[in-house]
Amino acid sequence: MRAVIWNLYLGGLDGASEERLHTQAEILRELNADVVCLPECARWDEGDERRLWWMADTLGLQPVAMVRSRLGTPPVQNYTTLLYRPSTLRLMGKAILARDVFHHALIRARLRPVAERDGRRDFLVLATHLSYTDGETRLREARWMTDFGGEFPGVPPRGVLLADLNTPDREPLDWSLIPQNMHSRYRIVLPDGSFGGVDQRALNVLLNSGWQDPQVLTGGRRAPTVGYFYPTEPVPWCLDYALVNGMDVASYLTYDTARAREASDHLPVVADVEVRP
Repeated sequence: MRAVIWNLYLGGLDGASEERLHTQAEILRELNADVVCLPECARWDEGDERRLWWMADTLGLQPVAMVRSRLGTPPVQNYTTLLYRPSTLRLMGKAILARDVFHHALIRARLRPVAERDGRRDFLVLATHLSYTDGETRLREARWMTDFGGEFPGVPPRGVLLADLNTPDREPLDWSLIPQNMHSRYRIVLPDGSFGGVDQRALNVLLNSGWQDPQVLTGGRRAPTVGYFYPTEPVPWCLDYALVNGMDVASYLTYDTARAREASDHLPVVADVEVRP
């Protein structure tokens, strides 16, 4: 099974232009994923959700859910979307967790390979977009997903977490590369208001609860997902992740091409996982 997480940056829209959205669809169609998480589907509610259904039809996918962010700047509404491929997977259940808690959203789906006749091969997919504002908020949100890092009553004991965690995977070489007014997003804030090191607590609590980084499983390091788009933030970081629990990973990479860089301020993350242990 191929899983993709890609933050689309303002829903692929620039005012009235949908050029980036169409480029994003072309890239996603080439990636041919079975499960796709798309944070930041801004304005996809317009016109009876026509952009959601156009994207699903273009990719041959079906929506699990498209969930509006709790916080944002009206009148533009931001959404997180999870889609799956019905020719390879069956949707056996879904839930929208912590609807009034998350800055954006947390979607949970129970999926089953189409060839299976019972639930022994079922697995979870969690799709989320954590808050950009600060590490404390992201840590609180991440704790809604720690239960699923191991066996938990009522759900399959394995799964994939597709997330824009807004959590850096490394300390930058030089914090001066980031504007000082944005340091509080990514750094530990000390009691006196000064800054410590990079704030990775949201990522670490997930890994320490049982979720696994495919880079460890495959022994390969992937390319950063951000750091190329904004001249004021030239820091190569991974903010987007496909973590796994109880599933073997065949490959894990950041899809870094010139066309993908033009299409969004984040790059797609692609994980190929084995649905049969």
